[in-house]
Amino acid sequence: MKTQLKNFFKSFRYAAKGVCSAFKQERNMRFHLVAAVYVYAFSLFYQFTRLEYAVITICVAGVIALELLNTAVERAVEKPGNPYDARVGQVKDIAAGAVFIFSIGAAICGLLLFWRYQTVVYIVQWFFQAPWRIAAFLTVTFFAGHFIFKSEDK
Repeated sequence: MKTQLKNFFKSFRYAAKGVCSAFKQERNMRFHLVAAVYVYAFSLFYQFTRLEYAVITICVAGVIALELLNTAVERAVEKPGNPYDARVGQVKDIAAGAVFIFSIGAAICGLLLFWRYQTVVYIVQWFFQAPWRIAAFLTVTFFAGHFIFKSEDK
């Protein structure tokens, strides 16, 4: 029983290690992480219900989970030094397609939840009321871009 419990908790450590590895090595994972931070930050301007936050969280978690699966598929089928194999390319494309389709669905959910004309106008006005807010937003966006596009540790 003690060994099973120890192995159970080790599995969480391995999972966390895999997630961290993907964020370190995959540009798209970093993009999705930054997008999620922006989504939750801008959600503070809205009076979302718990259900709406649940939809946002399912969309964010779904995109990141599929990106993890896509990364795992890519790593599983790639063989260093081997010539191009059309079927391997097809498998990778299909896995990437799954992320793409879910991301489109998540973006549509985002538009449905966030596109409220008066709130969007309020957000723009809020930023322009204090120029330091624009400067802070642009600075954060610059560093987010640097985080996303930094060289990958493969």
